[in-house]
Amino acid sequence: MKNLENEQQFEELKQQQTVFLFTAGWCPDCKVIEPDLPQLEEKYNNYQFISVDRDQFMDICIDHGIMGIPSFLVYKNGEQLGSYIGKERKSIAQIDDFLASL
Repeated sequence: MKNLENEQQFEELKQQQTVFLFTAGWCPDCKVIEPDLPQLEEKYNNYQFISVDRDQFMDICIDHGIMGIPSFLVYKNGEQLGSYIGKERKSIAQIDDFLASL
């Protein structure tokens, strides 16, 4: 999974088919799902997966109502297809269900 480099890149990636994972290095719930994320990337290979460091990109998080992590935003052609936002722990099965529903 690639890391978001700057806010301009975020705007550019929203124009493509992108799953943004909002995370942080200190987040224990993020670490729980991390080993299984490559499986989701492979299953949903029509999307690119981008990791967004919540602490580094707080303005993006505020703009999109993301305070709890891990959280997900999905965009295609500039339109938000879905969001899975909250501070609660998410299982890979729950994330898979969310992506499958798009």
